[in-house]
Amino acid sequence: MPTRLSRAEVPIELTWDLSDLFADEAAWERELQAVEAASQSLADFEGTLARDAATLLACLNAMESLQARSVRVSTFAHLRNAQDGTHPAHQAANARVTALQAQVAASTSFIPSELLAFPEGLLAQFRAAEPGLADFDIYLDDLLALRPHRLSAESERVLAALGEVLGAPLMIYSRSKASDLQFAPFTDSAGTHHANSVNGFESNFEAHADVSVRRGAWASFSAGLKAYNQTWAATFATEVKKNVVMARLRGYPSTEACLLQPHQIPHAVYRHILDIIQAELAPHMQRYARLRRRVLGLDRLLYCDIKAPLDPEFNPRMRYEDGCALILEALQVMGPEYVAYARRALEQRWVDRADNVGKSSGAFCASPYGVHPYILITWSDTMRNVFTLAHELGHGGHFGLAMAHQRFVNTRPAMPFIEAPSIMNEMLLAQHILARSRETRLRRSVIMQVLGTYHHNFVTHLLEAELQRQVYALAEEGGAITAALLNERKGRILERFWGDTVEIDEGARMTWMRQPHYYMGLYPYTYAVGLVASTAMSLRVQEEGAPAVQRWIEVLKAGGTRKPLELMQMAGVDLSSPQPIHEAVAYVGRLIDELERSFD
Repeated sequence: MPTRLSRAEVPIELTWDLSDLFADEAAWERELQAVEAASQSLADFEGTLARDAATLLACLNAMESLQARSVRVSTFAHLRNAQDGTHPAHQAANARVTALQAQVAASTSFIPSELLAFPEGLLAQFRAAEPGLADFDIYLDDLLALRPHRLSAESERVLAALGEVLGAPLMIYSRSKASDLQFAPFTDSAGTHHANSVNGFESNFEAHADVSVRRGAWASFSAGLKAYNQTWAATFATEVKKNVVMARLRGYPSTEACLLQPHQIPHAVYRHILDIIQAELAPHMQRYARLRRRVLGLDRLLYCDIKAPLDPEFNPRMRYEDGCALILEALQVMGPEYVAYARRALEQRWVDRADNVGKSSGAFCASPYGVHPYILITWSDTMRNVFTLAHELGHGGHFGLAMAHQRFVNTRPAMPFIEAPSIMNEMLLAQHILARSRETRLRRSVIMQVLGTYHHNFVTHLLEAELQRQVYALAEEGGAITAALLNERKGRILERFWGDTVEIDEGARMTWMRQPHYYMGLYPYTYAVGLVASTAMSLRVQEEGAPAVQRWIEVLKAGGTRKPLELMQMAGVDLSSPQPIHEAVAYVGRLIDELERSFD
């Protein structure tokens, strides 16, 4: 039975090079201590911000520098912990930067409190007198929008100091998942024994062609999750209760309103995303499920079968080098600047692609300001890996351009735009492959990859968002959030979406345990926003060519200088209307139409 490598056994070329962040652990330690000292020295500004515009500017510059340095220190620790969460030193370093982040938040908490206590007109006077304050326009305007929900200066300081405690649910979930979660090995119908893991299941077994491997892995995976069903439900419930209490303390009409405030989009957009996609997409995905059952020759389609390949013989293994070359070809339409950046990411060890004990599941891109993005993925030689890597490169290209053209304080847009640049890369990759061939099996294979993207964002994450919507409403009414409740609600959501086409078993009802997004505010629905925007944008690139690409590049460079809907409007996509949502769902329907024809 194959065993997973320890981190020390992984070939170095499969790992990322963190020396661009810090040369070694000693350099990181020195900077961590320097950031701690800098956070304490920021207190010299406390009580002085109303003195004059120059003092305010100096304080804001110091705050920005402190936050940028804190992000760099924290990223180093988080990335090391992501590469091996079982390592005690990595766990300890991660805990230290969590404490550092709380310290930085506490040391800067006086700034918004003092600014919001300014006499009427004083801030406007300072902004008119000091041109340098214009760099902080976004920060100041966003802060003023929070005025009705700010607590007293002392209360804000206390909450900031409790940042490490308030972030504990995510920390507990992540550490438990990385270090404690274990899965029993399983045996397939041929008698072959397999080791199982989160990464192994999600990267390989979940979409395995052999039904005995797929279902054996699912049984092992579900049993592993069940051992933590009660514990993670309590962790989830703690996160929900925290957010409900915070929303009430700050005087929001609902927890949703509180969590959506930093997203800077109308509540109607959030509601349209959840309601329209679920209602209009379900019939298309049920058609897809029926097609899958027929082609696979199954008497019943289990939840673990919904990602099974329909033409496994036309699923050649994709080496990392070949996948990189294919991505770079597809991104040529984005222009030389963007392609050069993507090439550097792939060739200069910005990507960690090994599978080892303790490695974080899934994939992500971290973009510490002033350095470059780092991408985590577990490569298993599949075309799905190619699309995932293209996705994370979209994040990297976005923040690489934003960092090159914006100050730290203006780099990140609000969350609903975050996923659009990454999913855009997936769409460009699919269009590139489809444009090169009319061969039925190749097109079918690529269409299934694209449908995998839509499934990931319009189904998996969107149904996470639906669970969040229901759970927060229940919690606000005083309902108890338990494992039984979460399993029941998740199962009901899945049954309503899939109808009678997919059998929802115990493992399916526990799928809320698989994602960390529940601990990140209302993050899940933003994937669907990004997919709606990127669907519309990729079609515009097909129709218009260079002008559409240039608009998109300018949007990426704008970073966080505009609100999400304004960024999309810059690109030519109007998300204030539900029309792009209808169009994106209709596009999925057309893909399934072609897929069905390919099997007739």
